[in-house]
Order: sequence, then structure tokens, then C-alpha cells
Amino acid sequence: MSISHRVCGMKVKMAGCILLVLLPLMIRAQQTDEKTRVSEYREQQEQRKRAAVMQQLDSGVYYMDNGMYTAADEKFRYVLDNLKGVPSDLTFYFGKNSFFLKKNKQSIDWLNKYIQLKGTGGRFYEEAIALKKKGEAAFLQEKSQDVRKAGEVLSIDYDIDCGPTGKVTCPVCKGDHVVIKKGALGNAYKTCPYCNEHGILTCEEYNQLIRGELKAKN
Repeated sequence: MSISHRVCGMKVKMAGCILLVLLPLMIRAQQTDEKTRVSEYREQQEQRKRAAVMQQLDSGVYYMDNGMYTAADEKFRYVLDNLKGVPSDLTFYFGKNSFFLKKNKQSIDWLNKYIQLKGTGGRFYEEAIALKKKGEAAFLQEKSQDVRKAGEVLSIDYDIDCGPTGKVTCPVCKGDHVVIKKGALGNAYKTCPYCNEHGILTCEEYNQLIRGELKAKN
């Protein structure tokens, strides 16, 4: 066999070896690209779904602002049932609309969630406080008359979206990390068993707390 034939043979073998090395890499890269495309497609679909649901929220606000409270209630319930995390603004809108529907317990519950989530910095804070006080007064009157509302939707059944920080001031200790209990011999002070040393809960902990599932740390 001539030298040129041997050289050609060696080149073919080297090309084959290189191909054997590169082929698995090429397959993995192709699989990675496919997974990326699938992930991006799902994310796009999720974004489209969320955008469509948020349009329903805007419609609900429009109906509420124009006195069509039953139609608004249907829109808000649709949003509640079709989003993984309930937007904080919806806790206000649903609470406000519930007040106009005279579902006072439901209204108080959702307005409380808004106040807990947004605090005094929330853009609807003052209105939420005012509506909550009116709702509480009406609810006390309802209780004295033993009036029961059917079909009330309480926030305990939903995961609340706590916003971009993913943190909430603990509603148990109001962020002080200390719980004060009044007694006959004076006040007793105890470290809050739920939040961290800064009086903060994660969003997951907050949702567990309002469902009664969060275990005390001490």
C-alpha cells in the first residue's frame, strides 16, 4: 500500500473518531435547544393566558366603577380561578366589590389581605381601611340579625401573590417580632413563633399562615 493510501486511511479514521466524539455533543445540544424552545413556548403561552385573564380583571374594575357589581363579581371570580397567584390589587377590588354586594364577611377578609400585603404604602390603603370599617359595622349588625350570606369566597382558599419582594410583614405581630398578651397582672411579651427576627414572612409562609398550616417555630 502506498504512503498516500495509508495517509488517506488515517485521515478517514481520524474523521470517524472525531465524528464519534462530536455526535453525542451534537445530539445533546439539539436536545437542549429543543427543551429551550419547548420552555419558551410554554412561557409564552402562560404569558398570553395571564394577559387574557388580566383583561378580565380590567373589565371587572370597569363594571364595579359603573355600579354593575354582579357582573364585576363574575369577572373577579374568573380571575381568582385562573391565576396561580392572586394579584394584590385584586384582593382590594374583590373586597371592595363584595362590600357593595353586601357580602361583608367576604369583603372584610379580602380587604384585610390587601392591608396586610401592601401596608400603609398601598395606593388603596385609605380606601381599604374606610371600607373595612364600614364592612365590620355592617357585619356586626348582620350577626345580631343572624343573616347568612351564601356563596362567599374567602381568601383562605387561594394563594396570594405577595409581589416582587416575595415577603410580607407578619400579621400576627405586626412586624415587631413580639406578641403582647394582656393579663390581669400586666402584659406578657413573647417572641412571635411564626416570623423571622425582622418580623417578616416569606410569601409561602404567609399563605400557609392564613390557611392555618404554618407551624410555630418555638
